[in-house]
Amino acid sequence: PSVPPAAAPAAPPPEVKKDKAWYERISLRGYTQIRYNRLPSFRVNDALINDQGDRFLGKDNGFGIRRARLIFYGDVHEHVAIYLQPDFASVIGDQYHVAIMRDWYADISVDSKKEFRFRVGQSKVPFGFENLQSSQNRLALDRNDAVNSAVKDERDLGVFFYWAPAEIRARFKYLVDSGLKGSGDYGVVGLGVYNGQTANRAERNDTPHAVARVSYPFLFGKQFVELGVGGYYGRFSLAAAPRDDAAYALARGDDMVDARAIVSVMVYPQPLGFMAEYNVGRGPSLGTGPDEGLLIDSRNLHGGYAQLMYKLDDVAGMTLIPYLRGTLYQGGKKFETNAPRYDVRELELGVEWQIFKALELTGAYLIADRNSSRYPYAQQQGHVTRVQLQFNY
Repeated sequence: PSVPPAAAPAAPPPEVKKDKAWYERISLRGYTQIRYNRLPSFRVNDALINDQGDRFLGKDNGFGIRRARLIFYGDVHEHVAIYLQPDFASVIGDQYHVAIMRDWYADISVDSKKEFRFRVGQSKVPFGFENLQSSQNRLALDRNDAVNSAVKDERDLGVFFYWAPAEIRARFKYLVDSGLKGSGDYGVVGLGVYNGQTANRAERNDTPHAVARVSYPFLFGKQFVELGVGGYYGRFSLAAAPRDDAAYALARGDDMVDARAIVSVMVYPQPLGFMAEYNVGRGPSLGTGPDEGLLIDSRNLHGGYAQLMYKLDDVAGMTLIPYLRGTLYQGGKKFETNAPRYDVRELELGVEWQIFKALELTGAYLIADRNSSRYPYAQQQGHVTRVQLQFNY
């Protein structure tokens, strides 16, 4: 009799693809900046300080950790991405290296291409270019007073809406990843409302700030040029702190108009680059005349900066970017006690040396004429020679 053929082996069951748990989708990166500001210069002035920028200026300072950041980020859902960034080198009073929250937000995308998204939490306020540019990428050692005085620490708690076509979102990413000093992806259009008292501070009135920004990175042949405009409006609340010899007082209550408009231009360094921003508006400030010098009111302000840079690639296998930046600002600092009025004129000459992807060294010479951020807010002039080592991970 014939033998029946052997039965074919059963096919294995289809493999079930298991979605990654949310914590397996989280990535970690960061950077640290170590500075030394006591190198020789032509005009040393230990009274030249900048509490808004580099806390290691002034006498009796040595090495300092300017920033120590860890960034946790990732897509925890196809429509939800998170970004969490603490800083371990903040300063509170006379205590250095304090951990504090910088960013803590979620991006909630409306569509599958993620062209429309809402950012909810504490994040950068979309005002200007350099404020949005990461300190990991910026050439100058500190942000300029003119624009950074609008939003201290660049961040606040609120809700922001961003829109950009997928192609332009990819372009924003390329301008950062390629080393061209981009500001990151804050949309072609950015709109939002936020508390307005600056990061890590409670709201002190019932009027949130509103902000709007439009910025587009054009491509002319191989040259990228980004143009932007924007502005914000709100009311800022502060308190006067009278002194024995200075009866500082609020001119008309503690709820003052705080509004600015800005224009930005960035010609990316390919190899020659240029960037400039200028903003005008009104904000809390001490006066200047004999009848106004002790009164804090919403007053006119203006200022900006211009920077030249040149990107030299393949210099012994490394990249050098020399730069020259000039800053002008006349206006108040709303987040400082008594909102002192500043007259800032600075020139900074420096060079960034990208040794490896993980290591950068910047040297800079600063020529400054600015008000002290401490009472009696006297004008100070001086030069500072600084060096910063940054390691990226």
